Amino acid sequence: KENYWLDVTDPTESELTWLGKLFTLHPLTIEDIQSRELREKCESFRNYYFVTIQTLDIDEAALHFNIYSIVMSTSILTIHYNQCHHSETVLRRFNELKGHVEFTPDWINYAIMDTVVDDFILQWKRLEALAESTDELVFNHRKSDETDLLKQIGSARKAISGFLRILKPKAYVVRSVQKRIETLKANPNGLEISLYLGDIQDHILTTLQSATHYEKILSRAHSNHLAQISIEITQTGNKLNEIVTKLSVIATILVPLNLITGLWGMNVVVPGGEEPNLIWFLSIVGFMVVYFILSGLYFRSQNII
Repeated sequence: KENYWLDVTDPTESELTWLGKLFTLHPLTIEDIQSRELREKCESFRNYYFVTIQTLDIDEAALHFNIYSIVMSTSILTIHYNQCHHSETVLRRFNELKGHVEFTPDWINYAIMDTVVDDFILQWKRLEALAESTDELVFNHRKSDETDLLKQIGSARKAISGFLRILKPKAYVVRSVQKRIETLKANPNGLEISLYLGDIQDHILTTLQSATHYEKILSRAHSNHLAQISIEITQTGNKLNEIVTKLSVIATILVPLNLITGLWGMNVVVPGGEEPNLIWFLSIVGFMVVYFILSGLYFRSQNII
């Protein structure tokens, strides 16, 4: 029998039930597909193995959906509930590699996983550029950009964390498929497919290492930036305290002088008020000047002003 590939988009429950009967699929497989199970995995059954891998929409990077692959000895059934370009990409590979590669169900499953991982690598390049620009901006930003910078750091860290969360399970899925193929000694192309899958795993691990590295860089940059803001707030508070201290000193000096001027300025009989000369007036003014100078010198010697 010749190998064939059946690709199904957005099947109904009745269609899934019919496919299950046609291909003798396990009820758990049908249940996972119907419930749109998000967990990525590779499960082995008597006559096939079932692969669930999460991909993303290239037009809407935030939209993630699963591709379910049921790989049998002479056929492969792929099911997804969203339109995706992976099938067209694999078909283009058929035309490019025709005559050089035997298109077995295992190879088609490998090609689908490879295109999915390629999309994530492309998405990572965008995130990597965002992480680098954000890291540089931490050290070269204006004071007016503090709020926007914090938002950008938070958004970049959130994007990378989400990227890591989705990419990490793929290494396990690829490794599980690789083990499954290696155990099937009757498969003549098993070794070659295993090498291809190993290449995918290398790409995933390299991307994971890079993403983890930049996540740590952004985490450190976030902490450094918050520490810098804390230092600036402390410095501003210290300057404000210095100003308040100086104002308090000035008030300490001026309040007694205001008291004296207030007492002698009242419209009542005061000492020296009936004297025909300016001795009292000049004495009071002189005392105020001397008090002001001595108070200023004292506070200056205490490094208060």
